[in-house]
Amino acid sequence: MDLRDTPADRERAILSFYKMANIDWACPLSCTLKGDPAIGDGVMRHFFETIMSKIQHGFEINFMPGGTLLFEGEKDHLIPSTSQLLFESDFFLVAGRMMGHSFLHEGPTFAGLSPAIMHVLFGGSPETTTIEIADCADTDVRDLISMLESSKELAAEDKTKITELAVSWDLPALTSQNRMWLHDKLLYHAVIGRTWKQVKQLRRGLKETLIWPLLTERKDTIPFLFPRSSDMQFTPEMILEKVNWPVHNEDSEVNLEDQCRLTEFLRRFIENSSSNILHVLLRFWVGWSLLPRYLDVEVVECTFPKSNTCFHLLKLPGHYKEYLAFEKDLLAAVWSTDSGFGLI
Repeated sequence: MDLRDTPADRERAILSFYKMANIDWACPLSCTLKGDPAIGDGVMRHFFETIMSKIQHGFEINFMPGGTLLFEGEKDHLIPSTSQLLFESDFFLVAGRMMGHSFLHEGPTFAGLSPAIMHVLFGGSPETTTIEIADCADTDVRDLISMLESSKELAAEDKTKITELAVSWDLPALTSQNRMWLHDKLLYHAVIGRTWKQVKQLRRGLKETLIWPLLTERKDTIPFLFPRSSDMQFTPEMILEKVNWPVHNEDSEVNLEDQCRLTEFLRRFIENSSSNILHVLLRFWVGWSLLPRYLDVEVVECTFPKSNTCFHLLKLPGHYKEYLAFEKDLLAAVWSTDSGFGLI
């Protein structure tokens, strides 16, 4: 990956790699970042964090206005985009390969997929899928379907809109007798019917990475590949319990007073940070937003915070006297990972 390219060009390079046919995704992976001196495991972590972030939050390539979002909806109810262009471009095949490839290398996974989609993805009958109204990503369609749940008399305008939606999906018009039946059919089509081809393409991509037998024979592994969003939230306590705080000795680059002040600043930063900020801090610290067995800290003589991701090592400059100045520079550093390893 060339960090000197534009974000869109880097995405094209990633997509070109994952569109290649007949690749053994289980073989060892070697990653190189052009334009950045970093080498080692940290680069591989950065690569997998990047690709999984694109699947989770969208590509910047403008196949459509506002970017390219592969999965839509609210947390823990995400469903594949119904865009015909994305399907015809094999984006969901690519997404399946990316997910399986990252899983093979113990990398980040995809959080928040709808249980209804997972049921179908792993061979469950579509007719037995439990679908919630929250699984409907299109809010306008959701509002219309929700009207059918109530026994309240509908306005003529609402009846017309529901009938137009039903007819556009080859379903009969709304009547007083088919109200709840039509509710179930519309919800099924909105969540399963319109995404069925995308789910099949996603399944094909996962199968090509050779993790499918594990997922189908050991159902308890599926939550590791598709965790709930709530399971991916970090708390300050989760981070702090992994930190190995520096121990002062005669060879330390900074004196004991500066070392104590900087470690106190870092502790305060972690304790006051949201889950989102802790995610980007961890990504800066180790290369991806997964908790390792340990997190090392070192106070050194340098200008800005930096990290050695291969060794889970965060290096803090010892010159800060005020917390606000430290917080400002650390935030600038952790948000810089898309352009390299702490290059501000």
